Amino acid sequence: MKKAYTVSVITVSDKCSKGLREDRSGSYLVDFFKENNWEVTNYIVIPDEYELIFNNIKNICDNKNTDLIITTGGTGFSVRDITPEATKAVIEREVPGISEFIRSEGQKKTPRSILSRGISGIRKRTLIINFPGSIKAVKESIEAIFKAVVHGVDILTNRDTECGEEIKQ
Repeated sequence: MKKAYTVSVITVSDKCSKGLREDRSGSYLVDFFKENNWEVTNYIVIPDEYELIFNNIKNICDNKNTDLIITTGGTGFSVRDITPEATKAVIEREVPGISEFIRSEGQKKTPRSILSRGISGIRKRTLIINFPGSIKAVKESIEAIFKAVVHGVDILTNRDTECGEEIKQ
């Protein structure tokens, strides 16, 4: 029997961290993963501060606290949007296809999806994916990549070793 999948959700938002806005995106992800029988090991809301983003991602990965980290927020063009930079400093291997696919699928809904600077990568045995901050983008992103991500986590965590089989839609 496979071990339960684990996920950490990190919302990066100055307003949400101060309680000035409800964190709809992060809470949606928490609910989504619970509904899909994943254990949510961390749910953190932090401001757009490089060291906080970097340290939270690094500590979760280094303590083998989770299989997957999804960040939401801080991927746009604002001066304070630095989630990709902090993530890039933490990861050991990039996984550009995930973020490219999220942007590509987003183009079917809005031309603004290409403005997301989110990246994806691996540190140790944890997959890290940056999502935009909007609830609409979060819903579309997780729906687009979920099945492939499950398989990627299976390979990364040695739950599975076969990559040649087709994913059933």
